[in-house]
Amino acid sequence: MVQNKLAAQQENKVVEYEVNGEKVKLSPAIIRNYLVSGGGNVSDQEIVMFLNLCRFQHLNPFLREAYLIKYGNQPATMVTGKEVFTKRARRNKDYAGQQAGVVVQKEDGTLENRIGTLVLDDEKLVGGWAKVFIKDYVEPVEITVSLSEYIGTKKDGEINSQWSKKPATMIRKVALVQALREAFPEDFSGMYSQEEIDTGNQILDETPIDESKVVDVPPQEQKPEETDPLA
Repeated sequence: MVQNKLAAQQENKVVEYEVNGEKVKLSPAIIRNYLVSGGGNVSDQEIVMFLNLCRFQHLNPFLREAYLIKYGNQPATMVTGKEVFTKRARRNKDYAGQQAGVVVQKEDGTLENRIGTLVLDDEKLVGGWAKVFIKDYVEPVEITVSLSEYIGTKKDGEINSQWSKKPATMIRKVALVQALREAFPEDFSGMYSQEEIDTGNQILDETPIDESKVVDVPPQEQKPEETDPLA
């Protein structure tokens, strides 16, 4: 009984930090009850990993800057909101611009790095590319990624709906996020976009959560952790 009470106290232990001057309060209970997408039962370890990602990278999950996605018994995935990458890059004093686009194979077999996402009917999309320019650097950070490595599929191997509808947009974003992460590792360490991680057909809700309506819900009786995950 004492161990269960200790586990319950830990479940409701609040961690507070600031994001852009605003206080964010998170606890394992808040994360379980409000911030898990996909309907799966997240483990204590996954909760702690998500909490630490938000705290150390100053992400506000209530503003949809970070998502914890869990399906059934599959490992949880942690995704950073799409606007976080570009906003953070522009705030960095060393950021000097970016370019991104797609790699297409033309009818004659030659490859072209093209700005944007235009792919003609007689061309084949094979990848994405991005450049991030850094002040006082002679050369930009440049990344090229293969479409076949990242294209999202269902369990039966069929391409999922998001990748089948806009593959050029998706692979361009993969390249851009990777270039930003390599250019500014302190700003983007541990942060991955939905396009980089196969989240199936999950459509991420971008509607902010009203924090005034968020309350800690007492957890059910549970087996205690062997160690203190928030220590």
